[in-house]
Amino acid sequence: MRILGIDPGSRATGYGIVEQSCGGLRFIACGVIRPPCGGGLPERLRVIHGGLEEVIATHRPAVAAIEEVFVSVNPRSALILGHARGVAMLAAIGSGLAVHEYSARIVKQSVVGYGQAAKGQVQQMVRVLLSLLSPPSSDAADALAIAICHAHRHPHVPSGGRPR
Repeated sequence: MRILGIDPGSRATGYGIVEQSCGGLRFIACGVIRPPCGGGLPERLRVIHGGLEEVIATHRPAVAAIEEVFVSVNPRSALILGHARGVAMLAAIGSGLAVHEYSARIVKQSVVGYGQAAKGQVQQMVRVLLSLLSPPSSDAADALAIAICHAHRHPHVPSGGRPR
């Protein structure tokens, strides 16, 4: 089963795809959708939506997982992040994917073992867990971590069998 992880952002939306099977997890693809600088929010959202639709059409994941919104210091930033997150969810749902949501703390705990892990720790654990030669960019690593978190929380059940 292919899992699409999405780390939404209005300036950089990370995506990562892993394949979950009886043998564990296998890296499929990752990247970052970067809308052009200087464009207004509606244009950035259009680029994110189209980019995710293209990723979904190319790699055909079975399910999507996305990070929940969190409010940090700036409520306006959280609101803009919410728009990017909504567009990402719409791209997934519009492509027929179920969408699962995870908090950053749960993702970090699932991948690193510590809910307040630093970004560098997440990048390194993603590299190790997926046997990558080098760590992916921060946004792509976060998206892969979200996909890995979903795989850990929803073990693949082969037809006629138990979770492995």
